[in-house]
Amino acid sequence: MSRPVILGLTGSIGMGKSATAAMFRARGVPVHDADAAVHALYAPGGAAARAIGAAFPGTLAEDGSVDRARLRAAVIGKPERLAALEALVHPLARQAASDFLAAHADAPVAVLDIPLLFETGGDTRCDAVLVVTAPAEVQRARVLARPGMEATAFAAILAKQMPDAEKRARADFVLDTSLGFAHAEAEVDAILRRLRATPAPP
Repeated sequence: MSRPVILGLTGSIGMGKSATAAMFRARGVPVHDADAAVHALYAPGGAAARAIGAAFPGTLAEDGSVDRARLRAAVIGKPERLAALEALVHPLARQAASDFLAAHADAPVAVLDIPLLFETGGDTRCDAVLVVTAPAEVQRARVLARPGMEATAFAAILAKQMPDAEKRARADFVLDTSLGFAHAEAEVDAILRRLRATPAPP
């Protein structure tokens, strides 16, 4: 039984990954949003919510969902607690991606939109990886323009992510989103042409 050619889509915060994912969706390509999958896991009745509540008492809201602010407070500055959280969530997130791929087994191409693709080893299940990038000053301006975002929070997020240069070095495709939407859309079209011409994986 064949499966789609799997394209991993990743990039650091503020690089334009969400806009790029939307371009693939607009072209009829199924896109798995890993962030949305984690939100579902954390929602009331979500697969991760009860386990997180048991492992981190006091982190659930009244409706049974994970209170992200409380959870963040429970793990920040505590590497062993963060590792315990990741050990709970990462397998569930991987299963969500597997379920998505199974549901789209007949698609020629499927995209896994995963912010921490390289950091979590998700690239090993992809046939190719697209990294979205932008100059550091553009990235910084985009992120700090977001409501509630401060320089210290931006620095903390960057510290958890693989450096952009390393991501670009490991990518099969690199898209500079600072060059405008027309350029990005042309690049997405070119990438899809190449992937669709790839023989279906076993």
